[in-house]
Amino acid sequence: MASTTLRTIGLPRMHKEAGERRDFLPSLVRLLGTLGVDRIFIERGYGSGMGFPEAEYRQASEAVRVVSLEECFAADLVLVLRWPDEDLIRSMRRGAVLVTMAHFPTRPARVALLKELGFRCVSLDCLKDDLGRRTVENLRAVGWNGVTGAFGELEKLFPGFESPSRPPIRVTVMGAGAVGCHAVTAATRYGNPARQKELHERGVPGVEVTVVDFDLTCREDYLRGLLRRSDLLVDATYRPDATRVIIPNDWVADLPEHAVLLDLCVDPYLFNQIPPQVKGIEGMPEGNLDQYVFPPDDPGWDRLPPQVRREHRRTALSCYSWPGVDPLDCMEVYGRQIGAMLRVLVSRGVERLAPERGTETERSVARAELMQY
Repeated sequence: MASTTLRTIGLPRMHKEAGERRDFLPSLVRLLGTLGVDRIFIERGYGSGMGFPEAEYRQASEAVRVVSLEECFAADLVLVLRWPDEDLIRSMRRGAVLVTMAHFPTRPARVALLKELGFRCVSLDCLKDDLGRRTVENLRAVGWNGVTGAFGELEKLFPGFESPSRPPIRVTVMGAGAVGCHAVTAATRYGNPARQKELHERGVPGVEVTVVDFDLTCREDYLRGLLRRSDLLVDATYRPDATRVIIPNDWVADLPEHAVLLDLCVDPYLFNQIPPQVKGIEGMPEGNLDQYVFPPDDPGWDRLPPQVRREHRRTALSCYSWPGVDPLDCMEVYGRQIGAMLRVLVSRGVERLAPERGTETERSVARAELMQY
């Protein structure tokens, strides 16, 4: 049975850029319908960006009601993938629970806002098992979707890309974590196994990948020498200090003119906090699902905050959410991953959970909750 405090669930749409089409699938609503809640509120048009009619959600559970955006945010528990606009958060009732990608460690202003308003919040990106591994993630899609897009641009820019006489494509991946590992695998296949097979059969040389651990990125002489022979530079680092760049804009000039920059970390520029947060590669534009490719003459470079140097440019790819490039695959993955968390949250209520007791899922939810930050 549902917790006495969580009787209604709201599933609002995200109302972000036009390319953001992700909503949770009817299969997740079917699961929610088994949890004993009174009502599941979905916003009008929910799922339409991925081709799901409202009728399919209604068939998933008798508890479904199609309502307005405001009514979704009036529910006891609000589930939405990306962080909502502040006015919508302020419209939630005190004591309600927000479940979203909140990114607490790098967004102190969000933590302060939620605590000021008296809300509880479980951050999906902070859910980890007892070994510290994220349980809600699509890191493979981050690496593959980003690298696929980057090779699409590099193929246009690299002289004689399809020629058997060209040298190997040289890719430098900064960061050796999960995202970096997926990026390495994707890079060895041009981000497209069919394309890799085709080029190999025609005798075209393949790809050489160099992986640079974060601890090595501070070695200027080494790193700048590597940049001079890199055709694709990938930032997949996890920086302990997001206020410091890894590649200053001056170093971008070391890259060949045809080189491509790929940002897989997608840390935003935040100049409304002290010290400000910056991207790992200085001058990288901030992309989204509407636009994530930025040639050197694209106006996106000029929209960067004035504090960011961007004199030296190469074609760059950056996207707020690389998994969102394939929205259906993305939401199938997330839907499978959050089921156990939702069962715990709805049946127990967040107030009764603690990081040091209960099942592993209960401890995980407690660790990802606002009051731990």
